[in-house]
Amino acid sequence: MKKPGIGAKIFTGLIFLFLYAPIFVLIVFSFNSSKSRSVWSGFTLDWYKQLFQDSTIMDSLFTTLQVSILSAVIATVLGTFAAIGLFALKRKWRGPILTVGNIPVINADIITGVSLSLLFVSAGSLMGFYKGFGTLLLAHLTFNIPYVILSVMPKLYQLDRNLLEAARDLGCSWFQGFYKVIIPQIRPGIVNGLLIAFTMSVDDFVISYFTAGSTVQTLSMTIYAMTRRRISPEINAISTLLFAVVLILLAVINIRSIRQDKKKPGAPAPTVIPEGGMVN
Repeated sequence: MKKPGIGAKIFTGLIFLFLYAPIFVLIVFSFNSSKSRSVWSGFTLDWYKQLFQDSTIMDSLFTTLQVSILSAVIATVLGTFAAIGLFALKRKWRGPILTVGNIPVINADIITGVSLSLLFVSAGSLMGFYKGFGTLLLAHLTFNIPYVILSVMPKLYQLDRNLLEAARDLGCSWFQGFYKVIIPQIRPGIVNGLLIAFTMSVDDFVISYFTAGSTVQTLSMTIYAMTRRRISPEINAISTLLFAVVLILLAVINIRSIRQDKKKPGAPAPTVIPEGGMVN
């Protein structure tokens, strides 16, 4: 395979510089002692202290974490069972249903947000409820469940179907076989789906903006409201913390994927002999 030349490396470096230079500047000036966005006046952590003393920001942070955790957990449970159900279908039905289920993933956020907003307004006028925390949670579940399905389905394709039948032959009930045989085999996909769902919820702004209503604000919505009034160094501090959280979660997801790829699926399992020893 031909190695990329110097020109390709320089071009790639310029692309990464264009993408990440503004984030680097934002992180640096979150520690600036003055409010200037162009002149460095000294190192300080005062903006981070003021950030955690701001009740509006802390309330929106609590709402963001609450929605993200709840939506990630619920979406992981529903998405796992949905993936197992889709895997059990015939191929001619599985493909079209997966295509429809992936629409929230490939669809533009603005379209998803506006359509969900119209749905909640119409349903609310009939059932007597308003947009708030409940509609925000439902909106996050809408785009999180497909990501969980996409994470679990590859593990189901790698699953040996004979394992469940062998467990049933040895006396396991359906639930025991599901809990002790299927879940351990697809656990990496479940964990990856959980992390991706949490990351997508923390990072979302557009869909939350259209479905949260006027009584609930996520952290991204609070940042947007602050930028409309004035650019405060606290915004740099908030953005730095958000970037760090998302970066750590993405690093964990990628490290897990690399470790899973290194494991050879055809590696022989150890055999236990009657004396209690173990041989490969």
